[in-house]
Amino acid sequence: MANKCPSYGMRCEVQSKIEKKYNEELKEWLVEWIIVQCDPDVGFPDRGHLGFQIWLKNGVILSKLVNSLYPDGSKPVKVPEILPSMVFKQMEQVAQFLKAAEDDGTVDVFEGKDMATVQRTLMALGSLAMTKNDGHYHGDSNWFMKKAQEHKREFTESQLQEGKYVIGLQMGSNRGASQAGMTGYG
Repeated sequence: MANKCPSYGMRCEVQSKIEKKYNEELKEWLVEWIIVQCDPDVGFPDRGHLGFQIWLKNGVILSKLVNSLYPDGSKPVKVPEILPSMVFKQMEQVAQFLKAAEDDGTVDVFEGKDMATVQRTLMALGSLAMTKNDGHYHGDSNWFMKKAQEHKREFTESQLQEGKYVIGLQMGSNRGASQAGMTGYG
């Protein structure tokens, strides 16, 4: 962020609107979940969205988060043993997380341009982890909403035949229906 040019005019207004979408309370929730899900050894970010961005910037914590949602032997992201120090390696690590999370936003995480989008991505990931209900999600069940799941219904042939003769309530009634008294326009 040190090499970022200052924003002026319309660009400044747009950046200001983006930054207003960032939710500090949501950040605290997400940090707590990441620590519970991964391990306390991931540390804790400094205050504010800049601290959150720097904490996630190298992609290692994000990679550990995604891997924690998979069983041993099928981890989708390779986590380096030594923290990446080169910029392209850090961005590559974030890109691996986003590929595993099926989203695009490497620049949002790395440069901190839209941390609200990062928050929404992490919320979606948490919701998917809860919905899978495969035992890999750790944390409070109230932190995320479960996504709706398909509830397929099976009907017998006789049930389908009976349904053809029922008029649904949204169609109204067929008793006494006629066009008597209806006139054309004009």
